[in-house]
Parts: sequence; structure tokens; C-alpha cells
Amino acid sequence: MEQFGRSWDLLKACFAVLRDDKELLLFPVLSGLASLAVLAVFALPLAAGRLFEHGFAPFNLAVLFAFYLSQAMVIHYFNAALVGAAQIRLDGGNPTLADGLRLANAHALPILGFAAISATVGLLLRQGKRRKRGVERAIASAAGMAWNVATLLVIPVLLSRKIGPIDAIVESGKLLKRTWGENLIGTVGIWAGYKAAFTGLLLASAAGVFFAFRVSPLLAVSVAALCAAALLLLVILKSALSAVFTAVLYRYAVSGETAAGFEPAQLGNLLQNPA
Repeated sequence: MEQFGRSWDLLKACFAVLRDDKELLLFPVLSGLASLAVLAVFALPLAAGRLFEHGFAPFNLAVLFAFYLSQAMVIHYFNAALVGAAQIRLDGGNPTLADGLRLANAHALPILGFAAISATVGLLLRQGKRRKRGVERAIASAAGMAWNVATLLVIPVLLSRKIGPIDAIVESGKLLKRTWGENLIGTVGIWAGYKAAFTGLLLASAAGVFFAFRVSPLLAVSVAALCAAALLLLVILKSALSAVFTAVLYRYAVSGETAAGFEPAQLGNLLQNPA
């Protein structure tokens, strides 16, 4: 119960950061746009050339790895920018979009190194899931979840310390031992809340479009557009909340302090680094 209380305090801190700095939602938007651009660069030529029509030859795997690396770099880069901006807010500052991008640029090389490791692990896990069934497939999925949990704090570690990606992964694992309860509860809480909200909104959207169509096709199109925008906003909010949670959890891991009873302007005092 004590861990549930601390996890709730950490999640409240995340919501407070987003409430006080709504421009942080721009980072997931930019990440999504950049990911779509990478997908277009790789997907269109591959589809036109049927590169994988005859299986996964070494060259094909190299192209696939390049795609994984590019996507991982985009995701981790903008995630680092968002986490860095959230850390500025937790320090009592007023971060801007430029501040987050500046921090990500300053740590671009270690972020690229971590992206390469993530791409390698992701490719191996994909191949494992593709070739295995039943229990073995479940084990591969569990391994992917374990990797995501173990590396959750890599980005804030890279932003806060001058170390490489491998050392950052090791440090993230050490910090996980201190916060495994809050990590698990907070991560599952965000995921479960997002899934419930997304499912509810999706069902409500389907019902709204159905009844609107009975009135007018044009009205149905308008309702569908509004519902799609709401679903997209929910996805952006979940991405931003997860990244901010990473920053807040890292602060808790290094200071041992939660954010109980805080106000947005007091976050810098309630979640300080230890002297």
C-alpha cells in the first residue's frame, strides 16, 4: 500500500508537469511526424522494390536494421528532449521546446548508441516472435517487456551523467532495484488507464458516428473527424505522460522523495537531488 501511495504521488507529479507546461505535448507530436517520415522513406521504396519477397537475405536484414535504427533514434531523441524539459521543470525552471531539443542535441551520440542497442534487441526479439509459437513466443514477449522495464531510466541517466549507453543501461538496472514497485505500478497504471480510456473513447466514437450517420452522412464525417482528433490527442497525452513519469521516477530513484501534497510551483523543492 505504501508503494501504491508513492506511485500515485509520482503520477500526480507527472500530471502537474503537463498541466503547467502544455507545450511538452509538442514533443510526441514531432516524434510521430518524424516516425512517419522515416516510415515513408523506408516503406515506399521497399514496397516498390519487393525487397523482402524472397526472404531475409543479409542485405535485406541490413536494410531492416537501418529502419529499426532510424525509428529508434527518432523515438529516443524526442523522448530525451521531453524528459530533459521535464527535468528543467522539476528543477523549478520554465522549459521551452528549444530547451528540450538543445539537451537532446547535446547528448545525441550516446542517444544514438542506445538507439543502436535498442534496434538490435528489437530486431532479435522480432525474429524470435516470428519463428516461435506457444510458450516460446510468450517467453520472447516477456523478454521484450523486461527489456523495456530495465531500460526505462536510461534516457534520464544519459541526460544527467556523462556516461555511455552500456553504462547507462547498467545504471538504469541498478535504479530499478530501488524503485521496482513504483516503476511497475506506475507503468501498469499509465498503460491500463490509457487502454481503458482509449477503448471507451473508441466505443463512444463508433456509437456517435453510427447515430450521426442516421441523421446525415456529412454529420457522420464531422463526428468521425472529431473522434479521430480526440483519439490522437489521447495517444499524445499517454506518450507525454510516460516520458514525464520517467523523469519523475528518476528523481525519486536518486533522491528517495515523493511529491505528496505538492503544488506545481513546488516541484523543484519536493523532488530535489540529494546534496
